[in-house]
Amino acid sequence: MTHITLSPADRKPLPAPAHGTKAITLTFADNALLALLLGDHDRNVVRLEQGLGVRMSCRGNRVAINGDAARVDAAQSAVNSLYRRLERGEPVSPSDVDAAVRMSEIDDPRLPLSDLPAIRTKRGAVGPRSPGQAAYMEMLGKHEMTFGIGPAGTGKTYLAVAQAVAMLTAGKVDRIVLSRPAVEAGERLGFLPGDLKEKVDPYLRPLYDALNDMMPADMMAKRMLSGEIEVAPLAFMRGRTLAHAFVILDEAQNTTPVQMKMFLTRMGEGTRMVIAGDLSQIDLPQGARSGLRDALDTLEGLPGIGVCRFDKRDVVRHPLVARIVDAYDQRAAAEKDTRREARRSDGGRFEGSRVEGSRAEGAGK
Repeated sequence: MTHITLSPADRKPLPAPAHGTKAITLTFADNALLALLLGDHDRNVVRLEQGLGVRMSCRGNRVAINGDAARVDAAQSAVNSLYRRLERGEPVSPSDVDAAVRMSEIDDPRLPLSDLPAIRTKRGAVGPRSPGQAAYMEMLGKHEMTFGIGPAGTGKTYLAVAQAVAMLTAGKVDRIVLSRPAVEAGERLGFLPGDLKEKVDPYLRPLYDALNDMMPADMMAKRMLSGEIEVAPLAFMRGRTLAHAFVILDEAQNTTPVQMKMFLTRMGEGTRMVIAGDLSQIDLPQGARSGLRDALDTLEGLPGIGVCRFDKRDVVRHPLVARIVDAYDQRAAAEKDTRREARRSDGGRFEGSRVEGSRAEGAGK
């Protein structure tokens, strides 16, 4: 267990807190677990300090935290969640520390993190690693149709596959159907040899990778052979009714409105659907409208449909990915503002020339 004391008398006190700041000391029962939490050469402490903007110091079985009151509360939540993870026998990696930093900012009375939603597969429990993932996992459990929208690395497809595997192994659905539009990302691959499966496999590799994380390879191969896991190119979905299935459409931003409507109307009795995509990475021909954007404009707000929007704070890949996403978003926003100002300027010049023309015409009369 973790105990909290303020300004302990049996150790050198921290400097007096400034206005709006807070100083606490956490006491841990197991020094060995605490050493694992801190990391080699206190690398996890440094990560927590940088991620949460606090000062931390460790002595014996105690961790002192000092900084802005809200930041200190977030740091306390993160440290306690990591310690509970170690108590459960689970390791703590740098990515787990980053996840704890993100999750410490979630405004949810159900904290600690062990009370947040989890997807349980035979490979273990899959838990949220960001506030957006927590909301998404709740939607996957409640809604018959869920849209996951956001940048790369936010876990949209991975968590959808985890939920599908969990429901299949629990007997809640009879099969998993994975689909993805065969649209190349800005390059022409030309003719691909082999049968239909071999032709579409390169486009569906991310889905296979997620499946491999959820179940042993031999079980995956067996279920694919029996038809319990099916990979279906989007172009071959027309005319089908998918009943008692968990259906995932990945890279949905690369569908056309006609394809999207066709896909959504395949839904049969007892079926769950997840549509995942990133509206900032559309590979359709110039001027073509994305079926994902069209579906959101048309369907958002309907009962039974959940829409979860991720942002850069939910990126759980390398920290640099979040900064890359942010840089592209900032440039896109700046270009949008520039175009808006240019239109205003052009409109003003047009209005001015029209007024001058009217004056000249009046003077001529």
